[in-house]
Amino acid sequence: MVPFLVKSRRMTTQTPQAPTVFIVDDDAAIRFAMQALMDSVNLNHEIFSSGDEFLEKMTEQRPGCLVLDIRMPGLGGLELQEELIKRGNTLPIIFITGHGDVPMAVEAMQKGAVDFIQKPFRDQELLDRIREALATDEERREAQQHHAEVAGRLDRLTNREREVFDLVVTGKPNKVIAYELGVSQRTVEIHRARVMEKMQARSLADLVKMHMTA
Repeated sequence: MVPFLVKSRRMTTQTPQAPTVFIVDDDAAIRFAMQALMDSVNLNHEIFSSGDEFLEKMTEQRPGCLVLDIRMPGLGGLELQEELIKRGNTLPIIFITGHGDVPMAVEAMQKGAVDFIQKPFRDQELLDRIREALATDEERREAQQHHAEVAGRLDRLTNREREVFDLVVTGKPNKVIAYELGVSQRTVEIHRARVMEKMQARSLADLVKMHMTA
């Protein structure tokens, strides 16, 4: 029997934030083939033989994607997906399905999986799906970071500045805002300038985008 590593030892030297392809499959032959494929294109990867093993070791949100067999003994692919959703883990999932598993795969995608691929599949097809999933994960993380940055800027606004911010993004002129808040137009202009500075906005359009993000 050809030996294989349950988890690629090559990963121990990589930075924890490096995108990783997590592979969960109970079939030893599939795991061995997956490891060889990931090695051949220098993709960081970790391989697990069960959903329970993956959950035990995946204790924090990490960048990458998950390639997951939909049918496994014990914790199946759909159950693992449900548990990740409960934990708030947004790792993009590519399901590996058998011929009769398409309805299950459709259900998985309705719950947020990014793709599914049917056995048998070509190596290049899987690699293409993995690269798309990694790109999706990067986009999600950038969006989450941007949201956190905008939220942090909002927290620095005073109550009055927040009131001005909420009215400015509706397109109302300073004179109307001043009337609604019962202050002078000059006061609104000063608060508006401070809002622009604290929110690091270059234009009204920037403020509107930040308001939508918040």
